[in-house]
Amino acid sequence: MVGLKLFNLESGVTEVVPRLAEVEADVQNLVEAHMEVMLGVTFLASEYVIGCCDGGRIDSLGLDENGAPVVVEYKRGTDAGVINQGLYYMAWLTAHKDAFRSLVRDRLGAMAASQILWSAPRLICVAGDFTRYDAHAVREHRRSIDLVRYRYYGSDHIGLETVASVTGSPAASWRVRPRAAGGPRVRRRDEGMAELAAAVDETLIGLGEGVTRVQRKQYAAYQRLRNFACVCPPQQTKLLVYLKADPKAVDLVAGFTRDVTGLGHHGTGDLELQLSTARDLERARDLFRISYAAA
Repeated sequence: MVGLKLFNLESGVTEVVPRLAEVEADVQNLVEAHMEVMLGVTFLASEYVIGCCDGGRIDSLGLDENGAPVVVEYKRGTDAGVINQGLYYMAWLTAHKDAFRSLVRDRLGAMAASQILWSAPRLICVAGDFTRYDAHAVREHRRSIDLVRYRYYGSDHIGLETVASVTGSPAASWRVRPRAAGGPRVRRRDEGMAELAAAVDETLIGLGEGVTRVQRKQYAAYQRLRNFACVCPPQQTKLLVYLKADPKAVDLVAGFTRDVTGLGHHGTGDLELQLSTARDLERARDLFRISYAAA
């Protein structure tokens, strides 16, 4: 984003010069007020006081679209300590699950508290900038960390750019498993759907840098900062994929695409794809890219 040039075209061509916030609290207050839209995270608490010998306050706590706990830390400019500070708070959080579970229960209800994804807690650092050493450091940690650079443009615009995004632990995808000697023969139909699922996984991961996969029992979520695709386990004859693409902007095709706005389903997204063949995957690629770009 620091290399991005933004121009106002209202009267000629005037460059809109990017700037940092006056104070860190300006960024924090803005993100907390619009956290779901900006980060795909449901806001839970601000300046959360942790109870330990060293003390401290977590800037923001939240729960992402997949039910994973999220710690958000902010810095006005560049601060080499933001990652370590956030990791310290993540360690406290995972060691005090009851405290976080109680917070979720109070804010979102018992159902949300019972479905917290403790296997994939996340740290999101929002700062004016990061160094190349920061981007390297997050890849050395076995944690899910997103480094997000912000810039204000004039008085009406703010930009967010993901500098680095790492998933803490590899998530399994649905792959073809070889038949054990003497074991039951895998049906060709099941094998074909598993191969299709593996091809979809490879396609979604390959859409661009910073794509991470989070595995839940009911679906696998593919995300940048926010989910852009959710893939359910293969069925006998089809694979269901849910995208963040707007169904009203898509020419729906019976048996291939469906508007599921307001309908219950696993994962996130209002556009359902039903994939049965490699040809269906080819047809879906443009929709994958549209959803990726919107995330």
